[in-house]
Amino acid sequence: MSIHPTAIVSPGVEIGRDVDIGAYCVVGPHVVLNDGCKLHHHATIEGYTTLGEGCEVYPQAVLGTPPQDVKYGGERTYLQIGRRNVFREMVTAHPGTGNGGGLTRIGDGNLILIGAHIAHDCHIGNNCIIANYVQFAGHVHVEDNVNMGGHCAVHHFVTVGKHAFVGGMTRVSADVPPYVVVVAARGSRAEVRMVNGVGLERSGYGQEDIAALKTTYMRLFSRRARLSGVGIRDRVQAVLQEEPLNPHVKYLCEFLMRSFAHGRHGRYLESLRADPVHRGSWKLQNEYTLTVSVVGRGRVEKTCSRSVDLMHEAFELMARAEPGWGFTGWNGNLTGRDNPASIVLNSDKFVTATFAKGATVQAS
Repeated sequence: MSIHPTAIVSPGVEIGRDVDIGAYCVVGPHVVLNDGCKLHHHATIEGYTTLGEGCEVYPQAVLGTPPQDVKYGGERTYLQIGRRNVFREMVTAHPGTGNGGGLTRIGDGNLILIGAHIAHDCHIGNNCIIANYVQFAGHVHVEDNVNMGGHCAVHHFVTVGKHAFVGGMTRVSADVPPYVVVVAARGSRAEVRMVNGVGLERSGYGQEDIAALKTTYMRLFSRRARLSGVGIRDRVQAVLQEEPLNPHVKYLCEFLMRSFAHGRHGRYLESLRADPVHRGSWKLQNEYTLTVSVVGRGRVEKTCSRSVDLMHEAFELMARAEPGWGFTGWNGNLTGRDNPASIVLNSDKFVTATFAKGATVQAS
C-alpha cells in the first residue's frame, strides 16, 4: 500500500492490498478501496462508494459526491463500482437517490473517458466504452458491451441495449435496441442505421447469428420496411411469432416490444418509475400511488374507481392480453387471477400483471 503524504485519507476508509493513493487525493470516511486500486493525483472519492479490485481513477475525477436531484434529501445511498474500471480525467459519478432505489451501479471492465458523467441511479453493465463527455441523466440503464461515442447526451430512464454502438454527438431520448448502430443522422436525431457487425465479431458472435440479426434489421428498420405501411410494432410481432427463432433476434424483438408496448416516450423504464409525476401511476390527493408493471405482452386498464372513505379510493384493474397471450395472474400488492380485480389505495401499492403465451385468458 502506498499513500502520498499530501493525500487526505479519512479515518474509517477500508483499503485493500497494493492500493496506490497519489498526491492531493481526497478519500472520504465511508469509501472502500479493494485490492490493486490506483488513484492518481487530485482524485476525489467520497460518500458510500466501493471500488472493486484493480480500478484506476485519473486526476480530477470525482466519484461519490451527492446526486444532482432536487428530491435527494441526504439519505444514505450508494455508488457501487465493480472490478478493473478506468475513470479518466474529470469523470463524475454520483450515488443513487432514495426515490430511485438508492444505488448507482457500475459493472466490470469499463473504460470511461474524459469528462463523462454518470448520474444518480444509473446502472452500467460490463465492458462498456464511454467516450469523452458522454452525459448520462438519472436512472439510465446501459447493458453489456456498449460503445458510446463522444458528447452523446442520454435522457433519463433510457435503456441502451447490449452490444449497441451509439455514434458521437447523438441525442438519445428513447431506448437504443441491442446489437445495432445508432447515429445522429439528421441534426442530433438518433436513428438506427445498421447491425453492429464489427462489434459483434469482436465479441465472438458467429456469422450465423450476425446474419440472422442483419435479416431482422432489414425487416424492421430498412427503408423498404418503413415504407411498407405496416407499423413497426406489428413488424416486430410478426418476427416473434416465427418458429424457430434465433435467441439474439428474440432478445432484440422482446426489447423493442417492452419499449413500444409498455414504455412511455420510447423508454421502458419510464413505465416503472416510482416518481409521483409518473403519468402511468394513479395518484390521490393523499399522496398514495399505484404503480403497475407488466410481464409478458398485454396491458392494464383502470376501468373505474370508487371512494372507500374520505382518504382512500379503490381502483378496478382490467388486464388485457395481446393476441396469442393470456392473463395468468397478479403479483405484488394484488394477488390472484380475478380479472377485473379491485385494490384499495390505502398506501403506496405496486402491482404486476403477468401474461403468458398461449395461456387461457381470464374473463370477467
